[in-house]
Amino acid sequence: MHNVAGPRVEMILPLLETRRQLAGQGGALLGVVDHATYRDHWHFLRSGPDPWAQIATGDGIAINEQMARRGDIALGDVVTLADDMALPVVGIYGDYGNTSAQAIVAAPLFTALYPDYTPHRFGLRLARAEVPGLMGALEEAGLPAATMIDQAGIKAFSMQIFDRTFTVTGALNTLTLAVAGFAILMSLLTLAGRRVPQLAPVWALGLTRAQLGWLELVRTVFLAGLTAALALPLGLALAWVLLNVVNVAAFGWQLPVYLFWGAYARLFGLALLAAVLAALWPARRLARTKPARLLQVFANER
Repeated sequence: MHNVAGPRVEMILPLLETRRQLAGQGGALLGVVDHATYRDHWHFLRSGPDPWAQIATGDGIAINEQMARRGDIALGDVVTLADDMALPVVGIYGDYGNTSAQAIVAAPLFTALYPDYTPHRFGLRLARAEVPGLMGALEEAGLPAATMIDQAGIKAFSMQIFDRTFTVTGALNTLTLAVAGFAILMSLLTLAGRRVPQLAPVWALGLTRAQLGWLELVRTVFLAGLTAALALPLGLALAWVLLNVVNVAAFGWQLPVYLFWGAYARLFGLALLAAVLAALWPARRLARTKPARLLQVFANER
């Protein structure tokens, strides 16, 4: 591989991995070379000061969140790797999508534990423009194309899918808001006729029909605002339960929760706008109700 890669490759990183028991759990032990690839791009959920330095010197290990949760392991706890070797946990990292335990040690330590191990997978660090040429050269050297993965290409493709997903989600949100506004409109139109007997006494006490229409509009907007104010905390609480309780129980890992107050304020404003637009027509109809119809409410009064 070194001969084929040549000067195009900045660094060849062997990927060392073996299946074994970790803290009573079936999982994988990984050995990594001390390199900026890991230091700059591998983020920890919880860690001590400079965890990669401790891992590189063989003074600590990093474990994934699944192993930490299922084994009730915290930073500083010692994990046994061999009969005469136990190391403290210096970092806990997110390992989304994985269901089994995983631990990371320095490559020299991995080799000491498994001296007969021969790596079969390698990570190649090189400029993005060099990837197609290198993959072609490796294929000509006899390495099947199915065994090569362009990580940067996969990341770019995944980001495109995410962008499209968010675009579709935005369109569905708009459609949902429109349907909700239409449902509110139909409900208010249906209730407008039933509200006449209730509002006729108020009209008889001196309020004008225009004032009745404005009162109905304000009442509708107030109820919509109250509903939105209650729905937002309920939705956030439900999301918290799903991410921190259900997801952890099902998969052993949790997604971080971020709050976007600007988006919530915009959603609240859209809910009020939809309520106003839906209530305008029923309020206008009420404001233009003929006095004769309002007087009919008292026709059967004794």
